[in-house]
Amino acid sequence: MKQKGLFDVISPIMIGPSSSHTAGAIRLGLMARAIYNNSINCVEFTLYNSFAQTGKGHGTDKGLLAGILGHRVDDVKTKNIFSIADIEYVFNYKEDLSRHPNSVDIKINNEMMISGDSIGAGEIKITSINGFSVNLAGQYHTILLMYKDKPGMISQVSKIIQDKSINIASFHCDRDGKGGTASMYFALDAEPVDSIINDIKRIDDVYFVTKVRKLD
Repeated sequence: MKQKGLFDVISPIMIGPSSSHTAGAIRLGLMARAIYNNSINCVEFTLYNSFAQTGKGHGTDKGLLAGILGHRVDDVKTKNIFSIADIEYVFNYKEDLSRHPNSVDIKINNEMMISGDSIGAGEIKITSINGFSVNLAGQYHTILLMYKDKPGMISQVSKIIQDKSINIASFHCDRDGKGGTASMYFALDAEPVDSIINDIKRIDDVYFVTKVRKLD
């Protein structure tokens, strides 16, 4: 029998009344925290559509803040997260029919923007990072990087991964223009060792690289 992971439905062991508005919000915060992978001093949340309209009543705001602080879906501290949070935070509420009904932008330390959706039954999807298209749901160990767009970058990174005998489950890349800034991520069947990340960091014109562990 397949075991459920963190980004599967966890019910009824969760804080809050709604899997999409509360548990999904916590998981979005947790995923954003894992992607940023550094100290967080301030965060700005912009909630859209249903998240914005009913988020307070369903604890979406508490869930997002709890997740960004590292609290999981069954952590009772979520109920009092506003009184124990040790970072600066602000919530904005907007309507944008081009966005998913349960959508949020999470701006961390005024330097990274992570957008995602709560797609129902507690499941989530990260849709963009600093404007680059992604599709991350926490189901795989992932390596994410941003770099200068130029020939050979994909082959250099994939070789580093394959030299460690790790299978690549899927791959995606995006760029803002030829020769501009690009992003790519690899979903992997095994957790990458730190030496892989260090080797990628040494590639010329790599601006940012992190690994996001499959959370279970």
